Formats: sequence, structure tokens, C-alpha cells
Amino acid sequence: MPAPALPTSAMAVQVPLWHHYLQAIRSREAPRAQDFQRAENVLLTVLERVHALDPRFIVDYSRGLEAFQFALRSSEDPMDMEVPLWVDAEALLIEEPEATQPEDGPELCHLGVPREGAGLERWTTEDTFTASSEGDAKCRGHIVPSKVLCVLKDLLVAAIVHCKHHSLIAPGSLNAASLREEQLHLSLLVSSGWRTISFHVVPVVRRKLGVPALEGVQQMPGFPEGSLRRILSQGVDLVPASAQLWRTSTDYLLTRLLGELGSLQGHRLDSLSILDRVNHESWRDSGRTDGLTFGHLKMVLLWASVLFPAPEDWAELQGAVYRLLVVLLCCLATRKLPHFLHPQRNLLQGSGLDLGAIYQRVEGFASQPEAALRIHATHLGCSPPPRIGSGLKALLQLPASDPTYWATAYFDVLLDKFQVFNIQDKDRISAMQSIFQKTRTLGGGES
Repeated sequence: MPAPALPTSAMAVQVPLWHHYLQAIRSREAPRAQDFQRAENVLLTVLERVHALDPRFIVDYSRGLEAFQFALRSSEDPMDMEVPLWVDAEALLIEEPEATQPEDGPELCHLGVPREGAGLERWTTEDTFTASSEGDAKCRGHIVPSKVLCVLKDLLVAAIVHCKHHSLIAPGSLNAASLREEQLHLSLLVSSGWRTISFHVVPVVRRKLGVPALEGVQQMPGFPEGSLRRILSQGVDLVPASAQLWRTSTDYLLTRLLGELGSLQGHRLDSLSILDRVNHESWRDSGRTDGLTFGHLKMVLLWASVLFPAPEDWAELQGAVYRLLVVLLCCLATRKLPHFLHPQRNLLQGSGLDLGAIYQRVEGFASQPEAALRIHATHLGCSPPPRIGSGLKALLQLPASDPTYWATAYFDVLLDKFQVFNIQDKDRISAMQSIFQKTRTLGGGES
């Protein structure tokens, strides 16, 4: 049975509008990437001086995906600049603190220096190290995140002054006065042309730690063959979690996975860019209100790529966006967005966001996207009424246990026929709470 088609007038207006909006976003990608690379070069110049002052802090030129990710975004959330520590991470002791639960967040640990270890002397000085009691036979003491951050801050101030004095960075591009020491990172503003980019400078320990939730997973639906195994083989970073504790960080692995999706045909990354722009301009009032971050939306895309693995799922732009929307609405309604690599973690828990209000904004866009897709004032006018007002809930009642309903053809029939997620009774979508149970065997653990 052929899929019911939209009225000709709706198709004539709607399809070009989605692509026009995408073209406007794409026209900004190259300038944004160039702005980021200029700002990154300024910061790398400063970090080169930091390394000259203290070789324990390394400049990392190997990770080139940050500009790619910045170009995808319309939001201005801070970008991380990782500063690896020159340390034999495999020789360190990873000590788990007492009384931690898996749902508390990423794996936490102390970084201990063994008494019998060699080559770690540079990390046993008082400025970054706290000695253990004499009774500890294995551990000499611990590398303390708060002390490392304090040392790095002082080095950055000295490096900025040096680079300005020797004209190594452009006047006005960076000011030590903007340097702020937060609990888990150093915040720094860098000017690039007319744009000011916020960076979080984060000390990291590179270690070949696996991702426990995905141990043994060789392939995940929706991703290129072998990509998951190849990316996870790089291990995860350890970054500050508190004054005394470190935690695992998979941010770089997630960005690599995003890059893998970008290598596939279809509108996966286009749909992410569109929703991030709508989120920034409409749902967050041009960044003036709290709300979803690019990281939240990136996680939604990763899950949607697993739930909708077929290439034809992403062949049409509007259908690709609505696939993200159905997953996002499910997450908001159930108040549960599992981390892609640590499914036991709920990224919406403890966020402090008004998820009910965000749900209404997202649902409003899904019901009537035209108003948010207008780029500038010439597009404004009388908004058309919602295409349907019957409150059909079929898209949010697809049984997760039966993959047939998630197949491209069935989903597109519903999308073409109903178009919207006009949900009044949120209890009606309780069936969607099992949406991520489909992926438990892929990701391991409860989500």
C-alpha cells in the first residue's frame, strides 16, 4: 500500500523550506571552522610556551575534529582544549573511591603513584602531589587534580604575557584577565575576527582504558563496519572530576563516532545541525535561556542512528529530522537520555532543566516547524495552522520490542500521514520507555 502523500501545496512550500534552512546553515560552516582554527592556533601558541616552561604539560596537535564539530553547531557553548600530561599512565595506580554507585556518573578514581614505579618523579613534587601515609605499602601518594589545575593556570598566565610581549599572538586576541579557574577546568576567551570563542582548558591523562559497557561489542547497527572497535581501541581520557578525583571522559570518542556518521550518505549530520540551530535560536531564545546543549542533541543522533540503521532512513531531509525528534521527544517525556557509551548514565538527571517546558517547545516545533525555519524577517508572515489537530500519537507509540515498526517504510507512512507529535497525555507514550531496551544488548547494562 503506497504511503499517503502530503497535499501538493504543503509539499511545494515545506520541502524547499527545509532545504533553504539547511543551505543557510551550511553557508556559515566554512567561516565558523576558519574562526575556530584561528582561535585554536592562538591557544596552541600559548600552550607551546606552557610546555617550554613546564614539559609536564604537552601540546596535542593530533585531534583535529574540534573544528569539524564547531562548524556543525550554531550554539556557542564552550569548546574543550585538552592538555595531556606527560606521564606513563599505564604505570599509575587507578584507585576507586569508596561508596560510589554506577548511577553516580562516570567512573571516578584517584591517580596513585606506586612506590616501586620509576620515571614518575616529576609528578611527586609538592605542586601537583599529595603524599600517602607511610603505612601504604603500594602507593607513594596521588596526583591531585586541583593542584594540577592551579599549576596550569599560573603557567597560562605567564605564557600569555610572554606571547603578547614577543608579538607571538595578535593584539587583543587573548587576555589573561579572561582566565578563570573553575572547579574542573580553566575558562578562557579567545577572539577570532568578530567572534569570541570560549574554551575550557582541561588537563587530561591519556590511558588505554576500555569502555566497560561496550566490552566485546564489535559492531553497532547504523555505523560503518569496524568503526566502533577501531575508535574504542584508542581508550578514554581521565579528566578532573573534583578537587581530589579524576573521572573517565569519552568526549573525544563520541566526536569520532559523529565523524563516522558523517562519512555515510544521507542527512544524519544535517538533521543535527538543523535541530541545534532551532534549539539555539528558538528553544533557547538565542542562547539567553538554559536548555538542551549540542552534547544532548549529539547523543540523540547517535541513538537515532542505531534505532534507524538503514541508509534509506536518512535519505530525505525532513524524515531525518523527524527521526531525531521522535527520539528526543521520547527522552524528554521519560526524562531519560542514556549516555551512548555508558548507558547506565542518564544525561538528563540532575541537569536542572525544566524538561516539561523544553518538551512543549520541541513538540511545538514538531507540530508546526515553519515558524522556526524562517531565516530572517522577510520570511515572517501569517503562520499556517497546524496540518492536523487530531492528536494522533502513533509515532510515539511504536512498540520498541518489534523492529518491524521501526523499518523505514512503516515509519515514513506514519510521518507522511500524521506529520506531527501533538501529545497532550504524556502517559500515553509510556510504551516508548522501552525504546532504549532494544539497545541494552548492544551497549550493555540498564539504560
